[in-house]
Amino acid sequence: MLKRRPLEALRALRELVRNPEDTAQVFVIMRALSGDAIAKGTARFAGCQTGVELLRNPRDLVSVLTDRTRLAKFAEGSLARAYLDVVGPAGITAEGLVTVSEETAREYVQLTADQGVYAKRLRDSHDLWHTVTGYGTDTFGEVCVVAFSYGQTRNLGFAVIALIGALKIARVTGEAKVLRAAWQAYRDGRDAAWLPPIVWEDLLDRPLTDVRQLLRVAPPTRYRSLRARFSTPVFQSA
Repeated sequence: MLKRRPLEALRALRELVRNPEDTAQVFVIMRALSGDAIAKGTARFAGCQTGVELLRNPRDLVSVLTDRTRLAKFAEGSLARAYLDVVGPAGITAEGLVTVSEETAREYVQLTADQGVYAKRLRDSHDLWHTVTGYGTDTFGEVCVVAFSYGQTRNLGFAVIALIGALKIARVTGEAKVLRAAWQAYRDGRDAAWLPPIVWEDLLDRPLTDVRQLLRVAPPTRYRSLRARFSTPVFQSA
């Protein structure tokens, strides 16, 4: 179990509030507040067939997601093409998330090999979670996908980031329904299929609608409604 470091998390949270684009602070907060979430998640991961297979033969999801030429060859409407539609306009790369994560990874030496596989799988599939949930890469979308992630992982870091982010957006926009949207995202994450052991590589050719149905991911109705009503920067794509 990683020891929680609330003061370190508070410092990182202040930096993140000042600059929401400072993604490195997200990883600092996550690791400072994770506690036993990674250990529990790894145990659950090791208790399902696909998780066992991924622990026995870890896959490099990043190399799959960075091969955009191959992804672009999949059919329109597939998970692969939908993923490109999410990350392309925002200028997001799978390698970029790895780089930022590793800049703050000093405590990862405390993880076991299995815990490392589980944690990396979570990190590397982040933008696939954006894709299947329908939450965009705008600031509001990030807050909601983090709330969804708390429902999936029970990592306290996700809860803190989602709450503070939602409160800030509500203050900036004067729209309290932002908090309801984040709450919906949390509940949908709690009620969806458990995503960490999903073998995304085997779903890339599937229609996105089928993948969402398979994973029991509900449509983000409150998020979409608010995004359609506002032009505030926090509702726009990064």
